[in-house]
Amino acid sequence: MTITIYGIKSCSTMKKAFTKLDELGVSYDFHDYKKQGIDKETVQRWVEVLGIDKVLNKRGTTWRKLTDEQKQAAEDNVDNAIELLIENTSMIKRPIVEGQPDNKSTAQPILLCGFNEEAFDKVFS
Repeated sequence: MTITIYGIKSCSTMKKAFTKLDELGVSYDFHDYKKQGIDKETVQRWVEVLGIDKVLNKRGTTWRKLTDEQKQAAEDNVDNAIELLIENTSMIKRPIVEGQPDNKSTAQPILLCGFNEEAFDKVFS
């Protein structure tokens, strides 16, 4: 199984996800989008599958620091929201776990957003 976990290394939720994946014996690659950035195609794919409301973290300080005009533009148009996510990666909900099970012919790709211990157990156990 090829798994990539996307997020920010110092995030407490990320630390929970790393610990859980380690406990389950899941090997993964880590993509720190704070340091490495993130491309538009990846964010668009996440938004298409999960929805903008799931991917865009409106509870964080980065969202709260935006101007009212920026917030309104993001709420009015998903393309504007995606551009904001690329520019402000801290607004992407963490972690995002993406991967392909070894049995590619019958298994669905994995795409999880946010840390939910039960979901991790179900997908990776």
